[in-house]
Amino acid sequence: MPPSLRLSRFAIGLLLGCAACRVGTPTPSPTPSPTAAASGDPRTTSPDRARVPAQGQRAAIPPAATADDFARTVVSVFGENAALRRDTAGALGAEPVWDIDVRSYETHARVAHYVQLFTTSGRDRFAARLSRGSRYEPMIRAKLRASGMPEDLTYLALIESGYDPHAYSRAAAVGMWQFMTGTARGVGLRVDWWIDERRDPVRATEGAIRFLGSLQKQFGSLFLAAAAYNGGPGRVARGLTRFAVEMDGAEGDDRFFALAEHAYLRAETRNYVPQLIAAALVAKTPTRYGLTVDSTVPLSYDSVHVEAGTSLAAIARASGATNAVVIDLNPAILRGVTPPDAAVWVHVPQGSGAVAAMRLVSLSSDQRLGYRTVRVSRVAATPTQWAEREGLTLTQLRWYNPTLKTTRKGRLVEGQMVRVPVRDVFMIAQAVPDPSIEKYGGESARTLSRSGYHVVKRGETLGGIAKRHRLTVARLQSLNGLRGSRVVAGQTLRVSSTVKKSSRSRPGSKAARR
Repeated sequence: MPPSLRLSRFAIGLLLGCAACRVGTPTPSPTPSPTAAASGDPRTTSPDRARVPAQGQRAAIPPAATADDFARTVVSVFGENAALRRDTAGALGAEPVWDIDVRSYETHARVAHYVQLFTTSGRDRFAARLSRGSRYEPMIRAKLRASGMPEDLTYLALIESGYDPHAYSRAAAVGMWQFMTGTARGVGLRVDWWIDERRDPVRATEGAIRFLGSLQKQFGSLFLAAAAYNGGPGRVARGLTRFAVEMDGAEGDDRFFALAEHAYLRAETRNYVPQLIAAALVAKTPTRYGLTVDSTVPLSYDSVHVEAGTSLAAIARASGATNAVVIDLNPAILRGVTPPDAAVWVHVPQGSGAVAAMRLVSLSSDQRLGYRTVRVSRVAATPTQWAEREGLTLTQLRWYNPTLKTTRKGRLVEGQMVRVPVRDVFMIAQAVPDPSIEKYGGESARTLSRSGYHVVKRGETLGGIAKRHRLTVARLQSLNGLRGSRVVAGQTLRVSSTVKKSSRSRPGSKAARR
């Protein structure tokens, strides 16, 4: 029997008694309890213990108590432990409780289709994603609850990325919540050469909540907000205006399904909300569908404020953890070292924050820094020669020197300072595309332009890009498989019909969603 189902008779009695005493009596929601323990980081707080009712409250549920009353009691007692909350209700015969409207649409054809998909041909993949998500779901639910948003929006991360912090789409959307660069920066996330907070489960969740909250206010419907999160608020808003007469009489979340009937939204967006509903139906009651979900230990950590240029290896030694553990807790730090321009918060294993902070302060610069800085002499070498002399590849050298200056002859410009990373830093750096301009395969915007591609900059339009490259809008759409005219900053468009095919995914083949 799974650990989450091993409730003692005494515990069940407490739950029954608690349910009985609460029937008809409004009870405030439990205090949010984020899973991340903090050591001075204002963004996190220590977890609270679940409050258990007194023994004297053990009693049978009176006739007035419903299954939903009981399920809500389970939620209030067990708080953010989603797996326990989900399986306990199912084991005791109580109906699950959702805080998004799934019951009204569970028989909808597209919802039923995805329920069938998730529980048949896709069952192993779906169960694996749920297992991965068990690490992050308590944190996500706690943050949603604290913000006043429905907790079951956690399943957006399930259908977006399968709870994968390193997910990277063909449209260059990144992280668990699949943000594009421009939108991520717009909701307060740092995305640059050194740090990509779209990969940080905690920070990205906070950004997604802000974005979803603003979309819900804009459209007055949670499902329209979800559709806008996927397909863009502009397209959803234009659709509501265009089909206002046909949609007359539809209210609330029904407006999404009324809009979806007109095939105005992209197929991916029309199917997005049905996937969310189906995911919520299956994920909250996996045993009903024969799914086995292996739970993992929930995400927890302490936070430490460290100086600029501190290596993750030094942080690992200070916290008594392995490099792998610290890397896993800090997926947003791309180069194995904190940014050279500012002090930042980093995560260390829970319980080690105070010791790590004290040890880091006592380190010398040579022990703490992830690189040494060298001035280029008069007899300068090429970047490749310089890298080889330091035991690096050219790519590794550029990881720490993204703005290397060279002469027309290809030699390093005299007098400039070059960062040379220590081995335990460049060995753990992430080989990811340049997140600041969404490069493909390490190519710069200039190189892409010369090879027949264009990286969309903020404020550019499809028409303007077409004019710049002497194309019609229709031709540009055809080259990139685009149906509409919406483009987003960071998106890469094909602007030449003579571009050679490569192993790279076609840049315009998937809608750029956020």
